[in-house]
Amino acid sequence: MIIVITPEEIVQNETEIINELFQEGLDLLHIRKPFMNLEEMKNFIQKINSEFHHRLVLHSHYDLAESYNISRHHFREIDRHNELYKSLTDKTISTSVHDIETFNELSENWEYAFIGPVFPSISKKGYGKDSEILNDIKKRDNQNAKLIALGGIHENKINEVLNSNVDGVALLGAIWENNQPVEIFKKCRNHVLS
Repeated sequence: MIIVITPEEIVQNETEIINELFQEGLDLLHIRKPFMNLEEMKNFIQKINSEFHHRLVLHSHYDLAESYNISRHHFREIDRHNELYKSLTDKTISTSVHDIETFNELSENWEYAFIGPVFPSISKKGYGKDSEILNDIKKRDNQNAKLIALGGIHENKINEVLNSNVDGVALLGAIWENNQPVEIFKKCRNHVLS
């Protein structure tokens, strides 16, 4: 499984690139736009082909889900602790963790969780440079939720991640910090399929 996470700030031609990524086989897109208001988020979603809306994951503005056939919501660690997801029993939910011990404690409510950074982040310079997460994943004992690796993953590192005990990868910097995002995605996807 390959997931792409949007950058926080708008990127030129972002929704056109997103539509291309879906056409190339993107599994899920996490819309993480903390600075967008409700109207801006509506406009953003409307520019994504409606045939792909069921593969979108909202990080905010959850009330837009019904209008756009979106059934997936992502909750930050703090939101999980505050149990903000409890009222969404009909939704598919995901979350983020920063260590394998926390992942191992997740209940079956969660479809998957991001864990990272597995490598030094591409989009957040200096973040994750001493990470031991890829090694710690060997201690995984929770099979209730899928484990999705995040952080510093690109076409030259993806095989190392896929050969560890994960169910998929999430890409952010590899896609959005590149002037050929669709080509990079295709290279990463080829590694997943091989």
